[in-house]
Amino acid sequence: MKKYKLIYLYIFLLFVSCGEYPKVLKSTDVALKYESAVKYFINGKYNHSISLIEEAKSLIKGTIYMEKSLYLLAHSYYAQKNYILAAEYFKNYYTSFPCGEYTELVCFYLAHSLYLGSPEVQLDQSITLRAIQEFQNFLKNYPCSKQKYIAQYYLYELKEKLVFKELIAVRLYYNLGNYILYPFKGGNYLSCIITAQNALQICPFSKYREDFMYYIFKSKYNIALQCEKGVENNYHDLIDEYYSYVKDYPAGKYLKEIKKLYNNIVKHLKFMNL
Repeated sequence: MKKYKLIYLYIFLLFVSCGEYPKVLKSTDVALKYESAVKYFINGKYNHSISLIEEAKSLIKGTIYMEKSLYLLAHSYYAQKNYILAAEYFKNYYTSFPCGEYTELVCFYLAHSLYLGSPEVQLDQSITLRAIQEFQNFLKNYPCSKQKYIAQYYLYELKEKLVFKELIAVRLYYNLGNYILYPFKGGNYLSCIITAQNALQICPFSKYREDFMYYIFKSKYNIALQCEKGVENNYHDLIDEYYSYVKDYPAGKYLKEIKKLYNNIVKHLKFMNL
């Protein structure tokens, strides 16, 4: 019997709760709407929380509840994993209350919402670029924040994402080789080099750095083989690239292959008396 009583009590409370929401929604009591929105948020009923605040915008505007309501609305969308919309509301809060009670947290959550909303690497990365900018703004404006180190970590992850996208492009250019653009000034090999060098400027200490150095070396090697002029400069440039790689990655995953190509370069230089 005790078990059934608990079940009936739960059903009763459920009905009471369901009946309460429409009344609050229709109410013009701003304090009631805000307090109810907070209660629904705490209980995980984010749709109710959002609906109450959205419906009461005209009533809340200019009141003491406006700042907290906007913050709660942004967090409700964030809790629903609607990260892009959450970011817009966090941005709205910052614009409306640049020196508000929650401004520091809002700046962090704005950047983090964009981080979580960043799409797959194959897709357009404009959201990723926005997230990077917002994290940079946060670290600049709040250098002593408790969220400083986690913000730095997320910023690094976002940059690595962009760098990996560039690595995909580098591999594509290298695999195309002389196809299509040859003999236009190095063809796709030159595009491979430029893309790899630009990626290393974005994130000099990227975990993909070795891969970029490998593709730069191999692309320059292939360009040197096909060039009729400036052979000496091309080969000496390759030697510099070889020693840079060996210095940074003495036990690198590409060392064996690069060393073999380097030996070919040395033989060419001896044969040509250069």
